[in-house]
Amino acid sequence: MSEPSTFDVVILGGGSGGYATALRAAQLDLSVALIEKDKLGGTCLHRGCIPTKALLHAGEVADQTRDAGHFGIKAELIGVDMAAVNSYKDGVVAKLYKGLQGLVKSAKITYVEGAGKLVGPTTVEVDGQRYTGRNLVLATGSYSRTLPGLELDGQRVISSEHALNLDRVPASAIVLGGGVIGVEFASAWRSLGAEVTIVEALPRLVAAEDEEVSKAVERAFRKRGIGFKTGKPFEKVEHTDSGVRVTIAGGETIEADLLLVAVGRGPTTANLGYEEQGVKMERGFVITDERLRTSVPNVYAVGDIVPGLQLAHRGFQQGIFVAEEIAGQQPAVIDEAGIPRVTYSDPEVASMGLTEAKAKEQYGADKVQAYNYNLGGNGKSQILRTQGFVKLVRVADGPVVGVHMVGARVGELIGEAQLIYNWEAYPAEVAQLVHAHPTQNEALGEAHLALAGKPLHAHA
Repeated sequence: MSEPSTFDVVILGGGSGGYATALRAAQLDLSVALIEKDKLGGTCLHRGCIPTKALLHAGEVADQTRDAGHFGIKAELIGVDMAAVNSYKDGVVAKLYKGLQGLVKSAKITYVEGAGKLVGPTTVEVDGQRYTGRNLVLATGSYSRTLPGLELDGQRVISSEHALNLDRVPASAIVLGGGVIGVEFASAWRSLGAEVTIVEALPRLVAAEDEEVSKAVERAFRKRGIGFKTGKPFEKVEHTDSGVRVTIAGGETIEADLLLVAVGRGPTTANLGYEEQGVKMERGFVITDERLRTSVPNVYAVGDIVPGLQLAHRGFQQGIFVAEEIAGQQPAVIDEAGIPRVTYSDPEVASMGLTEAKAKEQYGADKVQAYNYNLGGNGKSQILRTQGFVKLVRVADGPVVGVHMVGARVGELIGEAQLIYNWEAYPAEVAQLVHAHPTQNEALGEAHLALAGKPLHAHA
């Protein structure tokens, strides 16, 4: 066993949370060791956010080609070359990966390739070499979950990771799970030509979103020919000669080429020595306080292993926070409700803060006002031929506490929405701001004008 190397910060995991911690800590002149068993960038870059959104964009191009006649453009979709789609997708990932490697190298971070395990409160062992930190940050990310008794075979019963590496568009697919991952893959595959059915145990698709948003997504999916069975728990899957047969509650069966299991992601914490070193855990997650400190002194946790939203940008922010905390900068605590959420299906969903139902729970039904501005009144949305709305939720005579949007490209509007929420803006304050015409961003301004009692391109 070699002598341990000592650093100000040792980080176990090089995904979004881990590498953000490393880069910020290095900026603050702390010595950093970053340990990663796979590829720098983690799930988000290689098997999640980036490749999925590239696939969705390829699907969008296919849909635009099919619909070109609506705009007076003569075009025909001859087919989908999945090898070329994958080449495009992998090219995006490779370029970002190379850039990230360059960032870490230039920051003079000690990058360690290999599987690490805790062998002391702040010591990680990798291939016989020990790395001890004055502070340790756990950032080991998450994996695709499945259900008890539902085995993934990588061929007919697959996870999102398998789905991103398919060399063909399935003729038909069943998607188990109507959350973010499920609706994104259903949307992409439908755009690329597959017949898709979503099975969801909860009463509605994207059930974490505002109920009106869920209804809008369901309407749009029906129009697009995406089938879905909500309030129907999965019972079993059987292999058939041509694919799979899925049985759902009530005995109904659905057949397709393959089954995508998209029932969420679990924390990657097993067999890493966490519990042996006294790190408090619950259901596999690492429990922290609001300053992301674990139960062990000088040990922090960030990203998907911390209960809450499993989002790359949450990991980035937590990583920056922890690095600044270690450096003694006393950063402001992150407001979990102030983290933007985007689902990149067609239509897109983007939201901030509280749903109308949650706001009524928190403030009382008589203290909450909601306003729904339909994109039918927005010029740019009509140019794009999209439907949807911007919904605002406010406390009566108080700030906006929720912004919920559905429609093409609304993910790009979430930047202003998070400023509105995080600055506790009143509708009248946002109504004073000038929003460029014609943009979809203007819909945010129009919604606030209406909620402030002075609607322009909307009925009061």
